[in-house]
Amino acid sequence: MTTDLSDPGTSSGSARTTGPAGTAGPAVRGPTHTAREQSRARYPDTTGIAERPGGWIAWEAYGQGEPPIVFVPPWQIVHSRIWKSQVPVFARTHRVVTYDGRGNGRSDRPTDPTVHSTPARAADLGAVLDAASIERAVLVGLSGAVRPIVLFTAEHPERVLGLVFVCPAVPIGMSPRPDVPFETPIEADDGWNKENLHFWRRDFRSYLEFFFEEAFPEPHSTKQREDGVDYGLATDPETLAATVRAAPVDAEQFRAWCAAIRCPTLVIQGTEDRITHPSHGIALAAAIPGARLELLETSGHVPSARDPVRVNLLIRGLVEEVAARETAGSQATPGMEFAAGAQPSATPGVAAPRWRRALARPRKVLYVSSPIGLGHVQRDVAIADELRALRPDLEIDWLAQHPVTAVLEARGERIHPLSAELASESAHITAEATEHDLNAFQAIRRMDEIMVANFMVLHDAVEAGEYDLVVGDEAWEADYFLHENPELKRTAFVWMTDFVGWLPMPEGGEREAFLTADYNAEMIEHVERFPRIRDQAIFVGDPDDIVPDDFGPGLPSIRDWTERHYAFAGYVTGFDPAPLIARREEVRRSLGYREDERVVVVAVGGSGVGEALLRRVVAAYPAAARRVDGLGMVAVAGPRIDPASIPTPPGVEVRGYVPSLYRHLAVCDLAVVQGGLTTTMELVAARRPFLYFPLRRHFEQSRHVRYRLGRYRAGRCMDWETADADAIAAAIAEELDRPVDYRPVIPDGAARAAKLIAPLL
Repeated sequence: MTTDLSDPGTSSGSARTTGPAGTAGPAVRGPTHTAREQSRARYPDTTGIAERPGGWIAWEAYGQGEPPIVFVPPWQIVHSRIWKSQVPVFARTHRVVTYDGRGNGRSDRPTDPTVHSTPARAADLGAVLDAASIERAVLVGLSGAVRPIVLFTAEHPERVLGLVFVCPAVPIGMSPRPDVPFETPIEADDGWNKENLHFWRRDFRSYLEFFFEEAFPEPHSTKQREDGVDYGLATDPETLAATVRAAPVDAEQFRAWCAAIRCPTLVIQGTEDRITHPSHGIALAAAIPGARLELLETSGHVPSARDPVRVNLLIRGLVEEVAARETAGSQATPGMEFAAGAQPSATPGVAAPRWRRALARPRKVLYVSSPIGLGHVQRDVAIADELRALRPDLEIDWLAQHPVTAVLEARGERIHPLSAELASESAHITAEATEHDLNAFQAIRRMDEIMVANFMVLHDAVEAGEYDLVVGDEAWEADYFLHENPELKRTAFVWMTDFVGWLPMPEGGEREAFLTADYNAEMIEHVERFPRIRDQAIFVGDPDDIVPDDFGPGLPSIRDWTERHYAFAGYVTGFDPAPLIARREEVRRSLGYREDERVVVVAVGGSGVGEALLRRVVAAYPAAARRVDGLGMVAVAGPRIDPASIPTPPGVEVRGYVPSLYRHLAVCDLAVVQGGLTTTMELVAARRPFLYFPLRRHFEQSRHVRYRLGRYRAGRCMDWETADADAIAAAIAEELDRPVDYRPVIPDGAARAAKLIAPLL
């Protein structure tokens, strides 16, 4: 008995609901993503229900553009979120439709095996096309989705423009798995013996964990395996058993369906596929006339999730071929045929592509600045200014998103048009946070689909831009996927960061310690295997700022390894504090502060994560004002928190986004901030006293930043759990007049960074 990724369901625990009689269709189940997935790279533009005998099918549509692309669900052990690394990428330029196979996601849960047969599933595909008003489309299928797609294409060739099959589960080819009885109880419960109904009923999670370890045999695939288990828990053993009981497809009949296919077809097959077998993809490509086979060496059963960039580019190639055929066909005269690889004629009114001789091109940099907080952009524009001083002919395009773009637009910087296509990282981080709590490591892990989508935007910008250099300031997607796909590197690349090493928090236990070590190990392997990817790696700081930890058991010291692989720029403040310190009273007057006023500035960064801190500190103002004569408070909500949402007692002013916040921080009497590095180091450079509250479970703020601030002898760390209004008020009164004795911040960090980058131009 063989199963595959062909047929699963909705969030576990959601109620079975149906629409009232006489309505257009049944009510849709709960969200297709689990509670662990706080945000998507892109949300559907429309959703709908396709009615079928025996239940309904929930579908979603994204974007616009021809030809449409339909991602067909595999086995019901997963739902349509298995395509999350593809949907936002193709929805930028095409209408994309996904749907949940009956048995998982937001679709129904039929237990009748006939509903899960190949003919029934082919009819489901047709019903979704009709419901979404799609006449013809490119169909993309993984694993068990291939059988119904092949049947549908054979029966309705006029509706299929092209086909992409990923690791097909088909009745031709070898099986890598033992034949295990499904219905009969068996004593052994190891390996594939878990694929037994009685074991499923006892320990379904254990089966899912085993299955997805086999589906993702590639090293460092912990996130993909966890996703698979989450998707599988959205269905149940009895529903999944019905898919196993469905009538099998006869091999000869299947070959006949394949022989009838005439559209462009691509088969993508992982050579380490343990769920089906590489022979399935090879046999399928041989059975379909003109099909092209792409073997992915050492990839497993789901390269669309584990190797998404490569798979996305392969799918794009097939879709572009289909589009070219359609264009040629619409412009063809009788007797004219399309030649493979030919380019369609220029569209009237559209400028022809231009090419410029290499030495006549200006020097161009594409600068990618992380949007998680506003600290990166301040140092980035300072470095950009220093680069322009060294290379006056330099052109800089910024690939950035809100709120970074607000800073860049105010400076008159040139923002790349594709910036509008970036998925919001800042919104994702905000969605991951609860009250002053953000597991930063897990939030980055759960940002995986956003990282894929944004890397594809970066890839497209570089492909078209004739750039001499890409600078990525904590552009994690750029660094990760260039190392995963080193053949895609087209230009020099600078990687810049102010911390190195994922660190576990105690609350995460052994599992988080294992995961952080695994992520660190993968990063180390990347850098040491492909040192050419990072033409320059810059640490924003000094060697002594690096935490005295190891990357994990058996892994090197973070400091030793970083000193071998990075250059050090010193800290980059993004501004010169000396004039502000020298003219403090003048600057205070220009900002509207009275001479006799004791000013406390509360700032919580550029994301929405700091709202809880803002509220708590503002609520502490009355108690603080009773302790300090003439106390005033300016609370800066930033670009993502509505100032009107903060209850404001007399004596407190709440502001939104403040473009030159560093000026306020440099001349305040005291600051109260989160534990982010940029804001705290601005205060260190300006030699101002401050309280800081590291976010709970935020490894960077709690470990990396706190260690660095300790080295500078700066700030007073506050515990969120014990800091009530009275404790905060007392700390404000105590720290206002405390003299500072900080280690000085050398102000030439931006110039040093620019000198490290400039030779690459």
